Amino acid sequence: MGKSNKLNSVNKTPLVTVYITNHNYGKYINKAVQSVLNQSLKNFELIIIDDGSKDNSKKIIERYNENKKITSIFQKNKGLIVSNNLALRLAKGKYILRLDADDWLDPHALEIMSNILERNPKIGLVFPDYHEVDRGGKILRSIRRHNFKKVKLLDQPAHGACTLVRKENLIDIGGYDEEFNCQDGYYLWIRFIKKYSIRNVNLPLFYYRQHGDSLSTNTKRILDNRSKIIKKILNKESKKKIRVLAIIPIRGLKINRYSLVLRKLKKKPLVFYTIENLLKCNNISRIAITTPDDQIIKILRKKYRRKLILIKRPENLAGINTETESTFKHALKNKNIKILKFDCILDMSFNTPFLTSKTIESAINTMQIFNADKVIPVVEETHRYFRHDGSGLKSIIKNSNLKLERDVIYKQINGFNLIKKTKFFKKEDQLKISHIVLNKPESLELRSEDDFKLIKF
Repeated sequence: MGKSNKLNSVNKTPLVTVYITNHNYGKYINKAVQSVLNQSLKNFELIIIDDGSKDNSKKIIERYNENKKITSIFQKNKGLIVSNNLALRLAKGKYILRLDADDWLDPHALEIMSNILERNPKIGLVFPDYHEVDRGGKILRSIRRHNFKKVKLLDQPAHGACTLVRKENLIDIGGYDEEFNCQDGYYLWIRFIKKYSIRNVNLPLFYYRQHGDSLSTNTKRILDNRSKIIKKILNKESKKKIRVLAIIPIRGLKINRYSLVLRKLKKKPLVFYTIENLLKCNNISRIAITTPDDQIIKILRKKYRRKLILIKRPENLAGINTETESTFKHALKNKNIKILKFDCILDMSFNTPFLTSKTIESAINTMQIFNADKVIPVVEETHRYFRHDGSGLKSIIKNSNLKLERDVIYKQINGFNLIKKTKFFKKEDQLKISHIVLNKPESLELRSEDDFKLIKF
């Protein structure tokens, strides 16, 4: 590791430490650095960490060798999280903020956010709204968050970069966990909401560049890391393990001759995929099948023996128009279920065979870490939706370059509903509902022969 100049000698105790992490962003980094130097708040230091760049980044960074506010570090490629902890060790500021090399700050960002932390000692983290920009820096849209004074369920984290953090709080939680190679903001968020107050500034104070190289485009990697982060934090901090009873309601062929429950996918009945994924889940105490279909009961008993609780449901509780509430009330009266101790019920569908045990466990962990009453699987809808008002179609959401968080639409995937046992028969408007975002394969629902043909194709 090499340093191009001595650590900040002008302000021995700067109010804010900004650090820029850079890997092959030579074409952008100058704008990021200049946005820090042009801040209305002057009491800051800037640490630039070049993480093994192979482009012209070093040449550009070295232009700032004479600026005594700036410390430049060149290291072999170690990744974002290692660089974050290095910056934390070197930081002299009372507050610390990461800026990615391809983004830049509003001139008043540090002043506005640091004033909030200075006035409110209990707040450990403050984050702003932001602009999304394209490769060339043109604003695509402005992202405006909820009013966090009214937010009751803190399951939508701040952006990882450009969040101002009280350094002593960050040290108190042990810095960043280097087991994870991305989603440092998500890790920070979960650790902080458990111990400290957080605050949002409803002003767009940084510019977030969207391009093909952005980590944010790798959805699967993001979701996998979030799942691992929640699981590890729960294992560390929570002594109690949530116990879950999984129930799969099946009408069967007797009631619905078009049912796909036994339709084979790669020589295996569709329902087997769901059962086998549930059997892999550590938090699932028992799996119950409720069906009026004797054939299905016979097949499942032969295949899984005593691994399942098989409940013969009366046919009058299995009709197409029968409320699901009566189905579950009947199942919960079963003698083999009444003796079980469980905290939550997982209402599971057999039509989503690509839902993994990892995702189901992640939903269970999400419920626990955010203390939600219910968790559902979703995908974010990116299509525009319209409503006919008599004079033609009108967009439900106003089409503009302003994206309000409250206007984001999620589509529920009918894979499962995870609900606390004490809240199971409550109305949805009485519940705190969290969510887990599915990737494309997991969100696929097989409900017709056409769906099978599409999967095969």
